[in-house]
Amino acid sequence: MDRKKLLPIGQFSQASGLSVTALRHYDASGVLLPAFVDPVSGYRYFRRDQVRTAQSIRALRQLDIPVEEVRRLLGGGEERLAAALRAHLRTAERRLEVQRSVVHGLLSRLTEGADMTHRVTVRRGPAERILVRAEILDNSGLDAFLRGAYQELYAVAGRGPLTFTGPAFVRFHGVCDDENETLVEACLPFWEDGAQPTDLPEGMTVHELPGTTLACTEVEGAAAAFPQILGAYDAVAEWITGHGFAFAGPTRMVYRRWTGTPDHPDNRIEIAWPIDEPAADGPPGQRDPAPEAPDRPTG
Repeated sequence: MDRKKLLPIGQFSQASGLSVTALRHYDASGVLLPAFVDPVSGYRYFRRDQVRTAQSIRALRQLDIPVEEVRRLLGGGEERLAAALRAHLRTAERRLEVQRSVVHGLLSRLTEGADMTHRVTVRRGPAERILVRAEILDNSGLDAFLRGAYQELYAVAGRGPLTFTGPAFVRFHGVCDDENETLVEACLPFWEDGAQPTDLPEGMTVHELPGTTLACTEVEGAAAAFPQILGAYDAVAEWITGHGFAFAGPTRMVYRRWTGTPDHPDNRIEIAWPIDEPAADGPPGQRDPAPEAPDRPTG
């Protein structure tokens, strides 16, 4: 091989913007292999047309894409890489939106206090029979699941037809974000003395919810969209703990008024958390620990 047509690792480092240490690491990990390695000195040489690939690697790593993912993307062709970059950009923009909302929420709490931005009330939730479509998922699949779930629920309800006794709502059994999965239930309450659903598809069931006391707050318009709605969950959770109540079940997101467009000004959503009186003290050493606040969803 004519080494005159190759760049030694030092010059290649300057041309690509990758350090010599990084180039050795990418060689070892199979991301960027040198065109020639001197069998005696072990010195690495690269082709000139590898500079563009190295620059792409540098840019991808600046986006915090893992080395193994970089290797996979570069081996999948330009179309696959372009699609991955667009998806990464959407994720980054969403993360920035969440961070912006969190910062504004914290600033609002510092200047106004949570009670000023979210008025929390207590109401009695009646016992309900509900048609449920459930799935375990993370936040990335939440919107698509809810849209599909309610299409299925209303299709089944229409065959009855069922008589609805209240607005649709969602129950979150844990944290639902990009890193965590939880059980999410799309719910339709219906009259137990009327028509009943039949021939339920897989994943759809009927549940009986007991009556319960709910701590609630309502949000409208843009405040009802993710991530702004996170402040409502926080306000209710803070009110519950601050007033000495115990968390008594999954939090509910109730569609009081819903247009189908997440940030529509006419939307009105209620965050309702089941609560109970704290357990009374037992004999010394036998007191049950107070239940911890369940993780709140993020979407």
